Formats: sequence, structure tokens, C-alpha cells
Amino acid sequence: MRLILASGSQRRRELLKMCGYDYETIVSNADEHTDEKDPEKLVRILSERKAEEVYNRLISEGEAASNLAVLGSDTVVSFKDEIIGKPRDCEDAERILTLLSGKTHTVHTGVALATERGVRTECSTTRVTFSELTKDEIRAYIASGEPLDKAGAYGIQGPFGMFVERVEGNYFTVIGMPLPIMYRMLRDEGILPTMRRQG
Repeated sequence: MRLILASGSQRRRELLKMCGYDYETIVSNADEHTDEKDPEKLVRILSERKAEEVYNRLISEGEAASNLAVLGSDTVVSFKDEIIGKPRDCEDAERILTLLSGKTHTVHTGVALATERGVRTECSTTRVTFSELTKDEIRAYIASGEPLDKAGAYGIQGPFGMFVERVEGNYFTVIGMPLPIMYRMLRDEGILPTMRRQG
């Protein structure tokens, strides 16, 4: 079966490769505008849209539905009543990191799999606690350029990991693809990874 990752995220590509999946990447052109205020519903909606858009595009180009599975994902951070996606710019990244400094927030990642049987969606949530960040630490991190394409303005798997005190839940949810959920969804469609020797 042809497995497609409907995402341009380098982190998601690396995770699928790490797990041993054979897949292709086709970035979704789905409309991501929504007024949904519940973060769990939001990531389900957006991951479903991404998977469906690529699936329908490939079907319209003549791909056999029985040979196609498209994986979509979306991640947001929530803190109190605010849903936080990717920062608009460096100033917004500084606002977000200042807001989350020394506090606990929740990361929500939705996963959707589109096949001829329809679209299945799930959501994983993980709580993350930051240490207290100084202005100099925040600005030095922003200067690296890393926060600008990440929900919540940080990447846990990079140097910012130095400031993460605690993770309650699935670590890979924070990176952008909860691997246990992804594995079960793909396994149910008969799509299994090849376990390769690392190193």
C-alpha cells in the first residue's frame, strides 16, 4: 500500500523514517482556517482536512483507493484559555515563551488516516512544564531561528530541551506525531514498519 505523509514537517518525516516506514511526502493544501476553540477538536479537524485533501487529490489523479493511505497530523499548544500555534514572528515567539516560562501547558496532536474506508482521527495530549526562563535565554533561543516554525514556539527535541523540567504523557506528541497512536492506526490497515538496525 502507498503510504503518504501529508505534511512538510521535518520532525514528522524523521519520526516515520526512524520507525522504519516506507512513505512519500506530499504537503497538504488544505484550508486551515476554523473558528473551533476546543484544542482537541481543533487538531482532529485540521489533521483530517490535511489527510483528506491529499487523499482526494491523488484519487482525482487516478490513484487506486485500495492502494492508498494518507497520514495527516496537526499540533497546537493550549495554556489557560489560549490556543497557541506557530508564532507569527520573533516578537510573538518572545510573547509565547514568556507566557509559558515556569508554567505547565498542554500539547495536543491530532492524527488522521484517510483510506478507502474513510478518515479515522485520534488526539493525544501531553503536559509540559518549563523552567523559569530569563529574557536573555528566550532571546538567544529565538535568535537561533528554531522557534518560528513550531507550535508553542519551541522544539523539545532540540536545544530547548534544556528548559523542559517535566513531560507528563507521550513525548512524541510534543514533537508532532504520537507514535503509539500512529502505529496502531497504520497497523489496522496492514501497514507495518521494517525494523532496521540503527547506527
